[in-house]
Amino acid sequence: MKVIVDEDKCCGAGQCVLLAPEVFDQREDDGIVMLLDESPGADRHAAVREAAAVCPGAAIELVE
Repeated sequence: MKVIVDEDKCCGAGQCVLLAPEVFDQREDDGIVMLLDESPGADRHAAVREAAAVCPGAAIELVE
């Protein structure tokens, strides 16, 4: 799995950070998503898929 984030689509809701804090973080100044791990291990795939599914800005793309 490869994770791609589109910062322009991010609204800073933070759902991704709550679901997969090892993979996503937020910038301090504006809350926009920061990708910490573009190729997370298999043990994190379910959480990353859920984060992508609930992202209100559709800012997370997954390449399987």
